[in-house]
Amino acid sequence: MEQHLRANAAEVMTSKDDAKYVPLSLQAGATGAERKGFLRLCRLLAHARFDPDMPLDHAFWIRAAELNDLYNKPRLAAAAHTVIDLVDQGWTVTVDRHGPLLSPPQTHTDRETEKARIRRQEHLRRDAQLRQPSVRRFIQSMERSHQHGSRLVSIFNLMRDGHELADALASAPEASDVIQPYVQIVDTSSTCELTGFKLHDIWRYFRHTWSNAYSTVPGRSMPILIRDAATVHHAVIGLAAISSPVVQIAERDNWMQWDTKRFVATVEAEPTDKVARWLARRIKTQRCEIYVDDLLRDGVLQPNDLKEPTPDVVARLRADAERHRAKHHRGGTIREVRNIETDAWIERAETHLFRSKRSTLLAETLEIQGLLGSYLGPMPTAAELRKALADPKAKTQIGRVARRARGERVGTVIADLTVCGAIAPYNALAAGKLVGGLAVSPTVLAAYRAKYSRPSEIASAMAGRPITREARLAFVGTTSLYGTGSSQYNRLFWPASAMGGPGDARMGFHELGRSRSFGTSHFSDATVDALVRLSEHSGGLVRVNSLFGEGVSPRLRKVRLGLATLGWPTNELLKHGRERILYGVPLVENVRDYSLGIDQEPVYLLDPEPHDAGAAVAEWWQTRWARKRAAQEHVQEAMRQHRLVRPVRHGARVPAPGDDELLPVGSSRSANEG
Repeated sequence: MEQHLRANAAEVMTSKDDAKYVPLSLQAGATGAERKGFLRLCRLLAHARFDPDMPLDHAFWIRAAELNDLYNKPRLAAAAHTVIDLVDQGWTVTVDRHGPLLSPPQTHTDRETEKARIRRQEHLRRDAQLRQPSVRRFIQSMERSHQHGSRLVSIFNLMRDGHELADALASAPEASDVIQPYVQIVDTSSTCELTGFKLHDIWRYFRHTWSNAYSTVPGRSMPILIRDAATVHHAVIGLAAISSPVVQIAERDNWMQWDTKRFVATVEAEPTDKVARWLARRIKTQRCEIYVDDLLRDGVLQPNDLKEPTPDVVARLRADAERHRAKHHRGGTIREVRNIETDAWIERAETHLFRSKRSTLLAETLEIQGLLGSYLGPMPTAAELRKALADPKAKTQIGRVARRARGERVGTVIADLTVCGAIAPYNALAAGKLVGGLAVSPTVLAAYRAKYSRPSEIASAMAGRPITREARLAFVGTTSLYGTGSSQYNRLFWPASAMGGPGDARMGFHELGRSRSFGTSHFSDATVDALVRLSEHSGGLVRVNSLFGEGVSPRLRKVRLGLATLGWPTNELLKHGRERILYGVPLVENVRDYSLGIDQEPVYLLDPEPHDAGAAVAEWWQTRWARKRAAQEHVQEAMRQHRLVRPVRHGARVPAPGDDELLPVGSSRSANEG
């Protein structure tokens, strides 16, 4: 059997929470043989000792427990893969006379030990990814020389030799041309003129050097390269990505003052004409952006129902929504849905998925209209709003309007910085702070607005016609990779004038709080596949079809459904036990009111129109961070370790699995895994 070693956890860990034990058992539907097999696996995992640097081999443990023919035993397969993954991530299995118990990993009080624990969790999935043949072929193709113009080039030409950089900085410590950073926006079709590589392939290669596995993010995503014009091939300094945000983050929403309870309390304390007019406008717009032709045609609605809704109309719409939601979950027309042309908005609106969503939203809108709209006249006033707030039912509807507005605009004027960091040798100069600043610079904001000033797929499918949502960013959020120790976002503030803003203002990353997140990053693809098969076999319904518009994070919803089918506590098992620091960069003064749509124009803290590719921000970074770092002997030595002589030992080279001697300082996460 495998030889493993694990330190005595009781000696090195203390938990912030009371210890928890999750009972594990196979629910009704499992055979006696399956239950015995799962118990054998849990006993093996309970008594084994593990090498913290080696991921658990699922096939090995399944064979050791004599779990045969798992393909035809989806419940046992899902349970086995899940518990192996959890043990791999530091969960502890014990078996008493009543059966297996699972205990989550505890948080280390020692910062470096806690970082090492989290790093190991991340490396398990990253290294498994780097072992995949397709990924290895991609890396080898990038490192192999190819002819471009009159030169042979490879990805190594986009790494800067650390010895050369250290010498250049030492010989001209005040020079501004030793490093010349600029922003380059990445899209799927653009090519690097200096190397012939596709820009996205360059970004992907260096993203594989991060501590955690590379993954695509659903929804909006804009990768960014920070490059150095001071080198022949414009070496890569770092990378970033602006992506669709996590929809609900309590700390962020509290800071922005747009969470429902706080918003309603603020309005109640000081009702204004502006908020009253916004409420009336929101109700009208929400109703007008719902396609209703088929609802009228099928008799679900009568024309007068839109003007004078009744509780009966609301009930009929909710029944219609439930009927079409069930038809969508049966999945019989999924292939046809995927074949619909992107801009065939009416055809898309009349699919079961969007029929269900439309009926649900229209029922809610008409209910709000009936309970709140009666208080708001043609020109709503603060006095009318005050009367509405005195009615508990109408007050509840104000919260629903705010919640719906937040849900609509969170993905359009809010974004997450899901990747942000520098690569060697620039990381020794705190270039992660440079990348963080440039990731929210005018160049990026303008590119984001240009890219997403187009019809919204979901809003247009709901309306049956093209609907373009706001694309001017008001706020960018992110998290640290670790919840302890320093972060590249600490003290990351700069004068707004560096981005064309007012001279007396400053911008930067505000700490919003701490969050112990949950997600699926601790589950392998094999486990997710097994959980999906179980939910499909058990219910006979395709509950998650990975169609755009179904909801956020198909992977998360699939895992939830599978764990629920097992009868195991989803919320407990989805906690990956990592505390993270939450940060946010407000880009406008009127964050709350613009983000909700109360103000229709943003009051920017910076000039949203770029006048350079980041030169002013780069000069701020060199003065504030780089030159001071470059004067330190240990920083110079750290840079000199990254050489481009063969064999290439450079921190910007993708490591072979298990080789973590030279890793860049970076911070990234999957937008919808939190």
